[in-house]
Amino acid sequence: MAKVFAVCNQKGGVAKTTTSVNLSAYLSLMGKKVLLVDFDPQANATASLGHLAKEDQAGIYHGILGYSSPEEIILPTALFNHHLIPASQGLAGALIELVDQPERESFLRRFINRIRHLYDYIFVDLPPSLSLLTLNGLVASDEVLIPIQCEYLSLEGLGQLLETVNLINRNLGKNIKIAGAVLTMYDKNRELNREVAQNIRTYFPHTVFKSEIPRCDALAEAPSFGRPVVLYDPKAAGAQAYEKLAREIIESEKRIIE
Repeated sequence: MAKVFAVCNQKGGVAKTTTSVNLSAYLSLMGKKVLLVDFDPQANATASLGHLAKEDQAGIYHGILGYSSPEEIILPTALFNHHLIPASQGLAGALIELVDQPERESFLRRFINRIRHLYDYIFVDLPPSLSLLTLNGLVASDEVLIPIQCEYLSLEGLGQLLETVNLINRNLGKNIKIAGAVLTMYDKNRELNREVAQNIRTYFPHTVFKSEIPRCDALAEAPSFGRPVVLYDPKAAGAQAYEKLAREIIESEKRIIE
């Protein structure tokens, strides 16, 4: 039965999609069966894995509203055991269509529950906002992974995200956990980055993963080739950092089992 991770930060530009794509890719290389759900209308995760969000292409929008079955919208990627459910142009419209629906926050959860037995991990790449789409992603998840750029402005809104998770747990009877924070765009040569990273490790009330994702040209370039960084430049510092993060995720699972 899959563990479902929501990859979430209401601030944009913090490497949320980069983390979703590359962490899920490395987990599949480590023998895990992994599904990435692109739940962001911008469809950046979809493009990063070599698929374009076409007007006539069925995607997660069609899945959550019952227009398409999971089998019709799950796509292969270039890696074995690494699958994608793409975002489609209609996903932005779901914000309006879901507003008047009963249990409007649970559409994605019900969809994922139909297929979670097929995977070891499911990652949901969420939009950079606290919208109804984000709420659906959080409700569907077991744990929340929070990429945080090593800049002071990236810390704004973290408290609101954590409080949103607490509200969901209290009001909807959920038990969503914070998997931890991932430090991204880290440059050890910049004093500001080192200072922000130290503050996060000191004051963030949950796990901060040891792996620090550096600024890396390969991470920025790989999406234009429609591939995760491991298939673009596996020796790059950013690739090695995501490999370490994937191993941390697996090790944390082993400790829970033990």
